[in-house]
Amino acid sequence: MIHPSSDVQSSQIGAGTRIWQFVVVLSGAKLGADCNICSHCLIENDVIVGDRVTVKSGVQLWDGIRIEDEVFIGPNVTFSNDRFPRSKQYPEAFLQTIVKTGASIGANATLLPGITIGRYAMIGAGSVVTKDVPDHALVVGNPARIIRFLPAN
Repeated sequence: MIHPSSDVQSSQIGAGTRIWQFVVVLSGAKLGADCNICSHCLIENDVIVGDRVTVKSGVQLWDGIRIEDEVFIGPNVTFSNDRFPRSKQYPEAFLQTIVKTGASIGANATLLPGITIGRYAMIGAGSVVTKDVPDHALVVGNPARIIRFLPAN
């Protein structure tokens, strides 16, 4: 299901994926099966999204973002892909940010570029993630710090 108000240029959209109002998906993006892409999202060309991923409203997935299966991305989560951005100056390649299987990112969290969020990790709402997060870790704050580890699923 692709809402008629969305601009979906990619032909690489998995079966059962739902794309809601005012979403832009550029031609090179790859989205897996059974995803839910909520309204007002942008997905650039060099983005890979796995299966059964939820991307809530107001999220932009910039070039270099890799989202594995069963990830939850809360509303207005902010990703970045350039450590030293300047207007009209682009790096040869954007840094990759990887969100591993089963991770959850709370609303309004910010992730700096080039980090990895581990399997089944959880990022608290509003956290600023400045470095890699290990598997099953729960991180909160600015900068985000591990407060405990979650049980394995």
